[in-house]
Amino acid sequence: MQPRNMSMSGVVDLAAVKAAGEAKAKAEQARAEAARHGGPAAVPPSALVIDVDEAGFERDVLQRSAEVPVVLDFWAEWCEPCKQLGPLLERLAVEYDGRFLLAKIDVDANQMLMQQFGIQGIPAVFAVVAGQALPLFQGAVPEAQIRETLDQLIQVGEERFGLTGLAVDRDADGSEVAARPAAGPYDALLEAAMSALDAGDLAGAVQAYKNVLADDPAHPEAKLGLAQAELLSRVQGLDPQTVRKNAADNPADVAAQIAAADLDLVGGHVQDAFGRLVETVRRTFGDDRDAARLRLLELFEVIGPEDPRVIAGRQALARVLF
Repeated sequence: MQPRNMSMSGVVDLAAVKAAGEAKAKAEQARAEAARHGGPAAVPPSALVIDVDEAGFERDVLQRSAEVPVVLDFWAEWCEPCKQLGPLLERLAVEYDGRFLLAKIDVDANQMLMQQFGIQGIPAVFAVVAGQALPLFQGAVPEAQIRETLDQLIQVGEERFGLTGLAVDRDADGSEVAARPAAGPYDALLEAAMSALDAGDLAGAVQAYKNVLADDPAHPEAKLGLAQAELLSRVQGLDPQTVRKNAADNPADVAAQIAAADLDLVGGHVQDAFGRLVETVRRTFGDDRDAARLRLLELFEVIGPEDPRVIAGRQALARVLF
C-alpha cells in the first residue's frame, strides 16, 4: 500500500469512548490524587510500548488516554511496511520520554478493533486523546513527518485536555535510550547551502540541507534552511498577480490557496499566510485537508517554532482539527 496521509479530524464512534470533558476532569482528579501521594509513579522506558488486545482496550487505551495521548499502531506479522514503521514508532515512544504511549495492535488477533476503526490497510496509525480516537496516517511515512504529527498531537493533548504525559524512570530497567550521535561537523555542508542560495542555485541549496538532515534529522539550522529554500523554489517563476487572482476567484481550490500562502509568506505577510491555510483546513476534508495542513506545517518551519505567530498558528490549527 502506498503511504497516504489521513485527516486528523475524524472521530471513531466507539461505545466505550468517554466524553472529552469527563476525561479531562478524570485526568485532573488523577493528577491531584497522585500529587497528594507524592506525585505520579514513574514507569520504566519499556512500559512506554505495550501490546493491546480487545479485552484490554478500554483499560489500556481509553482509560490511559485520560493521562497521556495513546498512539495505536495497527500491524501484522506478514506486513513488510509494518516491520519498518513499528521499530521507528517504538524508538520515538522512548525518545519522547513519556509524552505519548504506544499501543501495538495485531490486526490478525483483533479483527473487531480493526473493523471498529474502519481500517482498510496496514500499517495504520491512530491516536486516542481523552477518549477521542483520531486517524494520524496510513502506510510507511517519513520520520520527519511522523515527528511533526506527534508534536502536534502532544500539543493538543496538553492545551485542550491538560495531558502532561507519564513520568519515566530511565534507570528502572536498564533500557536507557542510546544518546543521539554527535551532530556534525556540518560546517562545510551548511556553507555550501548558503553559497548555493547566494548564487541562486535553489536546487543545490535544498540538496545540501537534505544531506545534513539525512544524518541528523533534528538539526535546527538545516531544517530551517531547507524549509526556506524549498519555499523560494516553489515561488520562483510564479506571477504574483495571477496567483492572487486565482486564489480570490477560486476559494475552494486548495492548490490556489496554497500557492497564495507561499507568496504571502515570501512577501512578509506571515499571519495572512497562516490564516489562509488554517481557513482552508477548516473547510476541507480528506486529501485536500492534508495538503493544506502539511503546507502550513512547512511554513511554520520557515518562521521557526519559537515565533509567537507560529505558536498562535499552531493553536488555530489545533482548534480546527480537533
